[in-house]
Amino acid sequence: MLKNKKFARYAIAFGILGVVWMFFYSGLQNDQINIIQGFSGWSNAQTLAPMTVGNLVCIVLTMVYGTCFIKFGVRKTLTPCIILSALGCAGIAAANGLACNGGTGNYVLYAISLFIVRCTCMCFQMSGFQLAASWFIRYRGRVLGIITLGSPLFSVIGTSVMTNFISNNLGGDYRPFYYGLCIVLVIIAILSCCLLRDFPEDVGLFPDGADTAPKSEANNDEVNLTVGQVLKMKKSWIMIVNFGIYQFIINACMASMVAWFTHLVVTNVDTVAAGAMGGMFAGMGGMEGAGVMVLFVGQATKWLSLGAIIGIPMSFVFGVIDDKLGTPVASLVLGITEFLPVIGLMAQKSAVAATGSCNVPMLVLWGFGVACMTGGVPTMHPASISFAFGRREYQAANRIIMAIQLIPCAFAAQIMAALINSSNDMSGWIMCLVLIVIGLIFTLPMFKMKDSNAADRG
Repeated sequence: MLKNKKFARYAIAFGILGVVWMFFYSGLQNDQINIIQGFSGWSNAQTLAPMTVGNLVCIVLTMVYGTCFIKFGVRKTLTPCIILSALGCAGIAAANGLACNGGTGNYVLYAISLFIVRCTCMCFQMSGFQLAASWFIRYRGRVLGIITLGSPLFSVIGTSVMTNFISNNLGGDYRPFYYGLCIVLVIIAILSCCLLRDFPEDVGLFPDGADTAPKSEANNDEVNLTVGQVLKMKKSWIMIVNFGIYQFIINACMASMVAWFTHLVVTNVDTVAAGAMGGMFAGMGGMEGAGVMVLFVGQATKWLSLGAIIGIPMSFVFGVIDDKLGTPVASLVLGITEFLPVIGLMAQKSAVAATGSCNVPMLVLWGFGVACMTGGVPTMHPASISFAFGRREYQAANRIIMAIQLIPCAFAAQIMAALINSSNDMSGWIMCLVLIVIGLIFTLPMFKMKDSNAADRG
């Protein structure tokens, strides 16, 4: 692949920018809400509301972005979306709804800004998937595995490191963090526009840096699938159900993290012990409960980060499995790893109730499982669509499949938050386990599917 120097330049540029896109997509889609909730003076419901509305709008935007890719290309669609995300980050900072500043701020500005960020960051992920599917066939899995390393990286750097930095160095003021995001995103927009092209054929190249056009496309004209055609295909619904469930689990686990651990402290930590520990935090307005919560969540995120660091390479591992053993095998392994974060979270309740502290091994397992999910799902989702529909029809099918998948995913965080707040948390985790089993069942028919690019996959 890298023997062709011209192809190598484009491949390296895409690899670096792809990691960056996925890093910011993961952070801006889900993880950042934990930072906002940790330091905002608004309620969890208020901070989540714009994200919820954005999740619903993204159902339609998935179709819009996919159609724009087909008609105008990735570059012309992606660049303005990155700029809008940058402006949204600046708006979140300017809204100033910080607990350390009184917590009032400008909620309308915050809501509009977070909504814009949520809606536009969807294009980051879709762009990376589309370019990977367009530029690579034989090495598609490994390339997807590389760029999706960005997803678990934010879980480590963005959520844990930045939360601690904001708390310890900025006095709970997250505004410099968001202004920094704004500047970085503008730079990324410029580089993306200048360094990338939509198809290798646009610059006289072929996928994977090959010397000839793909064999699997020799007698396969582009069909330009309609919505109706995609919805009538059995393989479409297999993809919709299994990877829709896997994405639902990510949203349910990630976006409810702070609410879950806060709930564990409030519900299960002995009041006397909490008060004693809270005395260590007398500078926090005499709020003993707040003191122990900060300590507990801080310890939890430390071990979660360790697990996530261990699991970061798993996105590439899934890509290698995809290239070497096939997409069905890699998808099945991914489904099995989805059990890990759910089991890790479930184990915390009994541990906290019994000892007043976290179950460290299960927290590490949780972090490892999250890294597998946040890296593995973005790797295997486009790989599976390419497997089923081929390079040329990837986006025509993907825009529809993703749109349907997002309908239940839009409510995942809110469903889990509601169950946690009503002390029905275990029902929520059991629901997640059942859904994972269903996802695995719907993965099995993939073993009978034909690989659309089998002639070029080796």
